[in-house]
Amino acid sequence: MYLVNSNYKNNGHMLDKTELMDIDGFLMGSNRKVYSISGCDIKKISISSKTLANPVVFDKVKEKYDILVQYLTEILIDDDNDESGDAYREALNRIEKFRLIIKNKYRKYLTKKELEYMSKHLVFLQKELNKKLLETHNSFIETLVNEHGRGR
Repeated sequence: MYLVNSNYKNNGHMLDKTELMDIDGFLMGSNRKVYSISGCDIKKISISSKTLANPVVFDKVKEKYDILVQYLTEILIDDDNDESGDAYREALNRIEKFRLIIKNKYRKYLTKKELEYMSKHLVFLQKELNKKLLETHNSFIETLVNEHGRGR
């Protein structure tokens, strides 16, 4: 299903290709993937209706979210992480990157319920990662103190 808006004065004929660049919407597709609509090959589709864009955006975000949650649970479960806590810092950075992408790119196309669902789980995982990072930091400090003694 697609909708072509022909409210232009030129009866639907586009005079300048930059007219399409000014339309605000979710950009679907890429230069590599070509869609065929009514015999025309189209490389980029911009969905301007939020109701039409929501399922497409949600599927895309949910896939990224599932990959992130799987990575975070592996980091939390794995006991063989390095003593410096670099894996926990990297996981926290990935959470923050995901949040920024959602905030800047996809927020206007997702519902409040979907955003809250992802946010609650990410906040919980973030707290657990912070606890683990603090534990590794404290254990690292204790080993340093024990190796070098308490001083004079």
